Amino acid sequence: MASVNPPVCDFGWKAPDFSLPDVNGRIWTLADIRGERGTLVMFICNHCPYVQSIRQRLVNDVRELQAQGINTIAIQSNDIVAYPEDGLDRMRQVAAEYGFCFPYVIDETQDVARAYGAVCTPDFFGFNADLELQYRGRFDASRKELAPESSRDLYRAMAQIAATGQGPREQIASIGCSLKWKE
Repeated sequence: MASVNPPVCDFGWKAPDFSLPDVNGRIWTLADIRGERGTLVMFICNHCPYVQSIRQRLVNDVRELQAQGINTIAIQSNDIVAYPEDGLDRMRQVAAEYGFCFPYVIDETQDVARAYGAVCTPDFFGFNADLELQYRGRFDASRKELAPESSRDLYRAMAQIAATGQGPREQIASIGCSLKWKE
């Protein structure tokens, strides 16, 4: 399992639209999840140890960010034929087990991952109220295991975006498992 880092933030890049089904079959678009003060689009999956190590803290941070006007969506874009543990049934189980307070959608064609330039799980795209990219960094200082003191990079960046419309100029790239592209 190769670890990869996404590129640095392209400030001002506009969020591409999408239309994707969640674990219950509801279709979500960018307009549906757009937050009053910002929007977090994250690419995650079920099997990646980087994602597994942050799931509960991620849900907690998203709950706090919702109160600040930030809405969130999680997109699973891995090839589910090669990685069946990332399929819809397991997505539904993970969402229920961890109390996901955001839509967890599947990108079976991988078109949305390509449109966003997603490269790994987790990969975070933090947009301001105008859907301009302001954050493309890590969740926190932990890797596959919890760091002794969490830096809460994602939370702090999105809270700053909610308050000012601008993300931090200094960002540390996320690290995670490469997206599992279809052959």
